[in-house]
Amino acid sequence: MDDLAGFLRTRRARVDPTAAGIPTDTRRRVQGLRREEVAHLSGVSVDYYVRLEQGRATQPSAQVLDALARVLGLDDTERGHLHRLATRRRPRTTPPTGRLRPELLRVLHLVADAPALIMDHRLDVTAANRLAGLLYGRPMPGFNAARHIFLDEAERGLYPEWDQCTLDVVGHLRLAAGKHPDDPRLASLIGELAMGSDRFRRLWARADVRARTHGRKAYHHPLVGLLELHQENFALPDATGRELIVLSAAPGSPAEDGLRLLAALDDDTEHGAGARGLPVTHTP
Repeated sequence: MDDLAGFLRTRRARVDPTAAGIPTDTRRRVQGLRREEVAHLSGVSVDYYVRLEQGRATQPSAQVLDALARVLGLDDTERGHLHRLATRRRPRTTPPTGRLRPELLRVLHLVADAPALIMDHRLDVTAANRLAGLLYGRPMPGFNAARHIFLDEAERGLYPEWDQCTLDVVGHLRLAAGKHPDDPRLASLIGELAMGSDRFRRLWARADVRARTHGRKAYHHPLVGLLELHQENFALPDATGRELIVLSAAPGSPAEDGLRLLAALDDDTEHGAGARGLPVTHTP
């Protein structure tokens, strides 16, 4: 699903040569740095770096990877991704299995005034509270955020910042592919998205990785209008890759009023009994 060679090529192409201290002129036809320039700046031989980009080199040392990360201007998320891709004998990661603990579901449903959901590394929702079901206007079992954003064009209006959402989703799935290289369901999802969305294919080819832990998230709900919320991601302490995601509104804001109005809706009437946010469990 992901490979070191492709990641190095895309990162090399985005580096501004002048920022790396390399003079340029109008005759330069290479986007970003040349292979030999990356090799020189990182202190490895040109032959070795070429073999890295061709997937023929032996496992590079941590020192070499750190030098490449410095030259390529990688952030902490990208640096960790680079190290994972370069480790040929990757420890097998076990995708989430089994039902969620009842205690965890109880905590989820204690969040009454904000949409809250539990999502795995594939962006499958495994549990959600009532307000999350009302926000998305659909039953949560079987809901996948990536499919919803890329493949359900009728629901695109829910995301006023759709372009940014697509960047976040692809970056997350790229990161997940590096952490779970042997997950067939993740590979199948990526293939489905690539077949169904031109934008997904273009963004996937960029090999960007993103780890979003908090930030602004806007929704345009068809019944209550614009909701400018704040998203917090809490990694669950079970090493499964699941996260508890809470979407809160600032006190006294229009979004807080909008969530109150949304919570007051008769969701049995508006969205069907399946959207009531009752404890939802899903066994992958």
